[in-house]
Amino acid sequence: PILLQGHERSITQIKYNREGDLLFTVAKDPIVNVWYSVNGERLGTYNGHTGAVWCVDADWDTRHVLTGSADNSCRLWDCETGKQLALVKTSSAVRTCGFDFGGNIIMFSTDKQMGYQCFVSFFDLRDPSQIENNEPYMKIPCSDSKITSAVWGPLGEFIIAGHENGELNQFSAKSGEQLSNVKEHTKQINDIQTSRDMTMFITASKDNTAKLFDCTSLEHLKTFRTERPVNSAALSPIFDHVVLGGGQEAMDVTTTSTRIGKFEARFFHLAFEEEFGRVKGHFGPINSVAFHPDGKSYSSGGEDGYVRIHYFDPQYFEFEFEA
Repeated sequence: PILLQGHERSITQIKYNREGDLLFTVAKDPIVNVWYSVNGERLGTYNGHTGAVWCVDADWDTRHVLTGSADNSCRLWDCETGKQLALVKTSSAVRTCGFDFGGNIIMFSTDKQMGYQCFVSFFDLRDPSQIENNEPYMKIPCSDSKITSAVWGPLGEFIIAGHENGELNQFSAKSGEQLSNVKEHTKQINDIQTSRDMTMFITASKDNTAKLFDCTSLEHLKTFRTERPVNSAALSPIFDHVVLGGGQEAMDVTTTSTRIGKFEARFFHLAFEEEFGRVKGHFGPINSVAFHPDGKSYSSGGEDGYVRIHYFDPQYFEFEFEA
């Protein structure tokens, strides 16, 4: 595997751009890194945050990068030059962020902390006054349970949000109303990632499972069970495969050996829900996993502060097509 060393603290999220030539990594340090995914060369950093960075996203044509941080800000960057284009100040930490399909509308959610409520804010980047006045065109309050992860649905009509209590919601991006709500998980949802064609998404939860859902109906389709909390899950763009990353809680890790801690990335078959492979490597729980958009490699970012890019063997592709 290619080992990327660019962070001093544990990784919080990794994300490929749409073509897959770049990999963005953020961690519990203020650094936002971008790498060439083909050889692991570091392209540069986006400097400006002063706290842990929880989330990162790149738009459709990789012109802009969006980051959300515990320094109570969401920032927009020029991908190529690293220049900060916009800064949105919030009253609490920004936990999730994302561009819609066209890259014109951004959404981010803030934490419920220090007496402030959890909100999802929507900004239209085509209207510069919204950013300047720090006035989103829509703000949805979430009083019950804070949002721990959120993604845009297909066509940018709604967002799918996962909550601390295990609930999943759909919020309309136009009206802000809650379109539907399901509760299949018993504990916090740590990560949500959509399939390549945006028809399905997978959730990773502290209740030791990852679950597959239909994007529009939120119908629960599959469950992948493990014996430890799942921090992140991703769907292969070319095969019926799922990769899960997780492990014990970070604070319990020091008391066990790496073998017992179970810090492997685990591969499951999407249809049969059966595990068929594990990849070792991290010295701590895996916090974020992502498939390369061409499906020929995947990356994982861990509590140990490393990002590892794994390229699949040629046998992996032969085996799948025979199967």
